Amino acid sequence: MYEAIKNFNKQFLYEPKIINQKKLSKKSSFVVVGMGGSALAPLLLKTCKPKIDIIVHRDYGLPELPTEELKNKLIILSSYSGNTEEIVDAFEKTKEKKLEMAIIATGGKLLSLAIENEIPYIELPNTGIQPRSALGYSMKAFLKIIDEESELKKIEELAVVLNGNDYDENNIEEIGKALAQKMKNFVPIIYASDKNLSIAYNWKIKLNETGKIPAFYNVLPELNHNEMTGFDVKDSTKELNTKFFFIILKDEEDNEKVIKRMGTLEKLYKNRNLPVEVLELKGKDEWYKIFSSLMLADFVAYYIAIGYGLEPEQVPMVEEFKKLIS
Repeated sequence: MYEAIKNFNKQFLYEPKIINQKKLSKKSSFVVVGMGGSALAPLLLKTCKPKIDIIVHRDYGLPELPTEELKNKLIILSSYSGNTEEIVDAFEKTKEKKLEMAIIATGGKLLSLAIENEIPYIELPNTGIQPRSALGYSMKAFLKIIDEESELKKIEELAVVLNGNDYDENNIEEIGKALAQKMKNFVPIIYASDKNLSIAYNWKIKLNETGKIPAFYNVLPELNHNEMTGFDVKDSTKELNTKFFFIILKDEEDNEKVIKRMGTLEKLYKNRNLPVEVLELKGKDEWYKIFSSLMLADFVAYYIAIGYGLEPEQVPMVEEFKKLIS
């Protein structure tokens, strides 16, 4: 796990190739069906390029849209293992409706179906890392499938600039290790603007899967109308309130009113003796801003797991669950 985090930037050297490319329909509207780590890249893509028409479907089957509308979209089936139950089910539904599709996987049943049916696909590198750790490979594959060649060139630069040594002019790993120590014995809650919801969600996922701890997220301004009132510490609820650690992901490009809300929320929480850490999302461009923050999240989650004496890579409860429902 440590090596996967440390060498994450090298994933952006990967050059995805589309097999059966001649059968890939050129579309400007997309449905991505993916679960867990296989859905993280398209969610981040929506943050970085909000004008791209992408629906991310994290369930069995397809979105509840008219068939005629679905026919105007490319259905992208994403499963890192290629065996995800929900995505195999979506393949059957897509085939039944005779919709255009493409597949992204490392192997498994889904890749076999792509080969058998001559469906366009990208075979991701099977390096043995967890799906959540393969975000660079996955993002490049999505950009290739949707024909965003200019963004592919931009994101390749992360192989050089995302070196772990220049986040806020400090070492990302050391910042992550220090933050993990601060968060020991707390349940983290990640806050961001609605625009950056996918980044906050990614932080939560990494803390759950790598850190092996409960973690939650929410967005401003919505949480100012509900969630924050649950942390108005009173004597009778103090024991509940003081179990949480708040991370605010602040973006200088957020709406100025949202930035003001973040500062006010920080003040209100600190006045109630609640621990708050504000982390600025900044960098050379949107891609760097996103992935430097997520690299920091990786290190925080890794050192949280180590701090609790836990194994950070595997997800045994997920595997146990799969066996119970099979």
